Formats: sequence, C-alpha cells, structure tokens
Amino acid sequence: MKTIENIELEYLTLDDYQELKEAMIASYVTMPDSIWKEKQIKTLIEKFPEGQVVIKVNNQIAGCALSIIVDYDQFEDNHTYKDITGNYTFSTHTSDGDVIYGIDVFITPEFRGLRLGRRLYDYRKELCERLNLRGLAFGGRIPNYHKYSDTLSPKEYIDKVRRKEIHDPVLNFQISNDFHPARILKNYLEGDNASGEYAVLLEWDNIYYEKKNKKASTVKKIVRLGLVQWQMRPYKDLDDVMQQAEFFIDSVSGYRSDFALFPEFFNAPLMAENNHLSTPEAIRELAKHTAEIVQRFSKLAISYNINIITGSMPEMVNEQLHNVGYLCRRDGTTERYEKLHITPDEAKVWGMVGGNQIKAFDTDCGKIGILICYDSEFPELSRILADEGMDILFVPFLTDTQNGFSRVRHCAQARAIENECYVAIAGSVGNLPKVHNMDIQFAQSMVFTPCDFAFPTDGVKAMTTQNTEMILIADVDIDLLRELNQFGSVRNLKDRRTDLFELRKK
Repeated sequence: MKTIENIELEYLTLDDYQELKEAMIASYVTMPDSIWKEKQIKTLIEKFPEGQVVIKVNNQIAGCALSIIVDYDQFEDNHTYKDITGNYTFSTHTSDGDVIYGIDVFITPEFRGLRLGRRLYDYRKELCERLNLRGLAFGGRIPNYHKYSDTLSPKEYIDKVRRKEIHDPVLNFQISNDFHPARILKNYLEGDNASGEYAVLLEWDNIYYEKKNKKASTVKKIVRLGLVQWQMRPYKDLDDVMQQAEFFIDSVSGYRSDFALFPEFFNAPLMAENNHLSTPEAIRELAKHTAEIVQRFSKLAISYNINIITGSMPEMVNEQLHNVGYLCRRDGTTERYEKLHITPDEAKVWGMVGGNQIKAFDTDCGKIGILICYDSEFPELSRILADEGMDILFVPFLTDTQNGFSRVRHCAQARAIENECYVAIAGSVGNLPKVHNMDIQFAQSMVFTPCDFAFPTDGVKAMTTQNTEMILIADVDIDLLRELNQFGSVRNLKDRRTDLFELRKK
C-alpha cells in the first residue's frame, strides 16, 4: 500500500464521476450491474448534495457513500431496493422526510482495512443529527449467506453472525457501527445471488432527534433542579409555613430552576397545635390543611414560573389516611402521587395506608417520576417509571436517624445507576420537641447520576451539608442519558434479560 499523506472527506461532484466509476468497477467485481450511471449520480447530487460524499486518500477516491432522505412511513416493511430508490430514479427523495436511507457505500479493495468505512458511516450520523432526522436505515447485504442457505434460514444465519459463530464481513461491520437489525427483507436486490437476494434492514436511531412541535413550547435538555433542605422549627400557623415555603421557591426560581423539591411531611410542625390530641388524631387534623397547601403551591408555581414538587402531606381519602404529594406545574396544572409502601411506624402509630397508583409525569422538562421516601427502597417501582420514559426521579424523604437516611441515600443512588436516570432526594433537618413521633430529623439532600464517563466518577452530582437548612441547585443534562443508553460502558436498561423475566403493573 502507498504511503498515506492525507485523508479527506469531500462532497461528491460530477467532475469526480470518471474516477468514481473506476472505483465502483474495482469494488463490485461480483456485481457489475451495480455501477451507477453518470445521469443517476447527477440526479443524486442535485437532489441531496450533502448526502453524497467521497473519501479520498492522497487525492484518490478510496470510498463513497450515497444516500437520500425518505418519508420512512411511506414504505412497507418488506420494501425492495427498487421501491426505495423509485426504480433507481430517486424520486422517493423528499426534503420533508424523516430518515436518511443509505443507497450505497463502498471502499475500494486497495484501501480496505483502514476503517475508512467507519468515517463514512460517522458522517451520515452527524448529518442526520445536524438535519434533525430521526435516524438512518439501509438494506444490508449478507454476502456469505449462500454458503449456509441450505441449512440455515436468514434469521438463523443472522443470529449466528451476531453470536460470532459465523463471520460475515459486511453484517459484522454494520453491527459494530451501532446499527441494529430490524427485519429481513426478501427479494431486496435483484442479482445479489451471494445473499440469496435477502437483505437485513439495518437502522440507527438519532438520540438527539426532536420532533417538530406545533406549539411554541420546547422540552428543555439542560434541567436545573432546586432542592429544599427544610428546617423543622415551630411555626405559628399555615401562613407562617407557606411564607417560609415561598421564600425557598423565590430563592430557587431566582437561579432559574425548573423544579423545586420539598421534603416529606415538611408541614409537620403544624401538628404542635394539636399536641393535646392523640398522635393519630393530630395527624388527621394536619391533613385538613392539605387542600389549601396544594392550592397555594399551584399559585406559587405559576407566579414564580417553576414546577413544584410539594414533598408529601397527610390526606384523608374515603376515611383512610394516606401519604401524598402533588406536582404543581408552572402551567397551572396539578397531579397527585401517593406513597405506596407505608413504613411499619407509619402504620403502627398513625394508622396510615398505602396508595395504589404509580405513573411517570409529563413536564416541560421531559418525563419525571416521584417516589416518597420508603418507596425508593423498592427497585420495581422506579423500573416501572423508567419503562414509562422517566429521566429524573424525585424522592422527598423524612428520616430521623443516620441509619434511615443511609437506606434512602444508597437505594436512591442504585436507582440512578440501574435506571439510567438522575435522582434528586430532599429531606428535613432539625428537631420538633413538641410534636409526637416527629422528634428528630437527619438529612443530606443530594443529586445522583449514573456512573459512566460523562458523569461524576462517584455518581454524585451535588450535595448539601448534613443537617443544615439550605438549598441545593444542580444542572442535569438529559442528552447525556440518551448517549448512555446507546453507547454506555454498560447498558442496564437495554441488557435486561426480558426473555427470562418481565415487570408489569397489575
């Protein structure tokens, strides 16, 4: 091989055609009918100049990639090469399409083994991201299939290639470049006898794709979280509690936070006025404030332009005591979430019962999940939320001892790793000597991330000082989660053995 002085990726021009033709002849020895005519190349360049590129080594064409943009839903699952190219006229190309379809890619024999094909695929991926298209697709040949066609179906052949039991240079290369087989295409390319005229429809998903929104709003990718580490102290009345809550909301919104997270039972100091009652009676009196608190939080969410997660509060439902919270969005809508797993102490002392509903919530910052304290220690719940598309899990908690806090802290961090999401936990600090069953609190509010190269090595994005009233502001990048899901060192969500087990809501 000649000494390589330079490698360049360039747009294909019509002036390159004669050299391109020679490169195609050298590359398609077994398929001479695959040589493109000058008129066809001219059409491709006119329709989609950015989609036609050559890679040159020492100013000599070493490879080429040709492509069009198609409206992917317009083609049946079992389309042929002739269908997708409009009988080789490329009339199927449309600038309003949503997928780049690979028409051809090759490297000349002289320059194979230099991973130049990877550069062509990488260019297509970058172009797809730049044009905000949802992915790439093409029909991949399986040129070694003819050796096994008497004993293996195309599906069996592909399975063996994926398990490295059979070597197929084309399919192996495409899989190694992050393309995933979608289906078998029968009678795809006329004359491809080596593949038995079968092809594998290979797809690559653009994780940065944003569907065009007809509304003026957009979903944020960098989300700022505001966590409130709340001090338990005596308050005169509900107005006093909400004045302190508004102070914190004002503070975190001043930093342009997208969310304000309050702890579990942040309003417990109001129970002091009912200390003459039994503990079960006192918390039921506290529950009478919940509706007004939610109404006030909703108004604050609108006026401060921030989504508020109200921690949790007691609420009576059909004469039963529940532990609930509310998501108060900045657009004025509210949604309710429930604590599903009640601690032994909550059941024994207060007679509290668990809720029955779990779901992810849509926000202007993507899908979120909310689990109250003890619920974070049950991995099934967060996995259900992850399956529903959750990017951020919020955990309002209340723990009295460091032991209790450690359970919430370590389980929350595990949830971030196994579900490839961010987890924010916020608790209360201080003492309430005049409130039974709420004497002491221990907390350190934190934001956890998965553990991979794009994130902190210890999986901790930010944390507060233990047992000190304060706020915590942290930014989280949703796009990093998409990259992790596709290209992470490990892929906890993708690699689950769903052939052995399943998780579903009843």
